[in-house]
Amino acid sequence: MQTTFQIPTKGPGLYEFTRTVAGWVTGTGLLTLFVQHTSASLLIQENADPEVQTDLTEFFHRLVPPSSDPSMSYLTHIYEGPDDMPAHIKATLLPVSLSIPVSNGQMALGTWQGIYLFEHRTAPHTRRVVAHLA
Repeated sequence: MQTTFQIPTKGPGLYEFTRTVAGWVTGTGLLTLFVQHTSASLLIQENADPEVQTDLTEFFHRLVPPSSDPSMSYLTHIYEGPDDMPAHIKATLLPVSLSIPVSNGQMALGTWQGIYLFEHRTAPHTRRVVAHLA
């Protein structure tokens, strides 16, 4: 069973879509999620305190600043904007797919875990995440 979720973003940050996925899963098996973009990532992360998402976004911005930052002057892929190559680097450091066990129509996530798309670009996008349940 497969579907594709479309997740609108408004710039850098974590966008939770746990409920959307939970409404789709049925039965028992292994759910695989895969983001079809090279400048976004997928995470399972805490969904209780929004400061966690804020801190993660800020950490990765500091770890990999825009190409306009002097520390990134070595980058050569800069023609798509100062956020593009840093977004590719972040997507290389973070997962682009997730595997989640499903039992009796319920994802086996922990109490405070949620599924997030991590947008690394500054412009709004509609990101596609393919789901496969087998």
